Amino acid sequence: MKYRPLGRTGIDVSLIGLGTMTWGEQNTEAEAFEQLDYALAQGVNFIDAAEMYPVPPRAETQGLTETYIGRWLQARDCRDRVVLATKVAGPAESMPWLRGGPQLVRDQMEAALQASLERMKTDYVDLYQVHWPARTTNFFGKLGYEHEPDEVATDIAETAAVLEDFVRDGRVRAIGISNETPWGLMQWLRAAEQGIAPRLVSIQNPYNLLNRSFESGLAEMAIREEVGLLAYSPLAFGMLSGKYLGAVQPEGARLSLFERFSRYSNPQGIAATEAYAALAREHGLTPAQMALAFINRQPFVTSNLVGATRLDQLSENIGSIEIDLTDSLCEAIEAIHARYTYPCP
Repeated sequence: MKYRPLGRTGIDVSLIGLGTMTWGEQNTEAEAFEQLDYALAQGVNFIDAAEMYPVPPRAETQGLTETYIGRWLQARDCRDRVVLATKVAGPAESMPWLRGGPQLVRDQMEAALQASLERMKTDYVDLYQVHWPARTTNFFGKLGYEHEPDEVATDIAETAAVLEDFVRDGRVRAIGISNETPWGLMQWLRAAEQGIAPRLVSIQNPYNLLNRSFESGLAEMAIREEVGLLAYSPLAFGMLSGKYLGAVQPEGARLSLFERFSRYSNPQGIAATEAYAALAREHGLTPAQMALAFINRQPFVTSNLVGATRLDQLSENIGSIEIDLTDSLCEAIEAIHARYTYPCP
């Protein structure tokens, strides 16, 4: 395994991180334990969760992912061997069962953190992240920004001040953001400069061959400000594995089970996936290996968050750490990207 620094914390995290959002929905507790055991044995030390997991979010399953992690940490007595990350949900009218509708304000964030700590059977998390902004902006599949001048949203400084207290009392070691924009990242950095909040150490946004929008604006900031990317959806909901090509719907697969996950299956995304899959096979790689190795080589990436429903998938994903893409293959990837630029933001 390879490791990279988590911001300026002095903590090193594995370049391959373990995503967990299927645990409690597509994966049982026993399967979660199996994945955690395997990942840890392969040198993966970074585990990423969220209070709302599993996905898709439902009142009946909310919190199960963290619960499974907590039981595993207790059973294996290995809290000191992992870097544990979770997230507090931003505003969501679709989740009235989560604190009556989550908000990024003090009383709600206090309740969210305490519940996460109890589920994960720990007295601290290494990285606590804001899952998405309080304001309306271009995330979750929106490439362009549409301004809403009359919107009322919790100010970033107010949320940041709460996180400052969490760090001060020792329940959180470092903070990060997710699904953010360059403007949002700037406001968080400004809050740190003003002494309102701890300095950010990470930004967790989608990044994959079908959605490289992070490279425009945020990549430079990630490097220069040492706020590295925790890349989620590196296989674009599994699309980039090639398993859905030819209109195939594998039994038990995410896009087969849940119609709501259509972000990466538009005509442009399918055409781009076909091109990337063919290129990978020409070079003796599986489509998934090539897609993940592309992310691993990016200097602005801190950790590539892979997820899987089966252990063989997880093994292939973690194995991408051993693959070095040739210059000619990278040039061919760029040629496809020029043809299909941001097909699935």
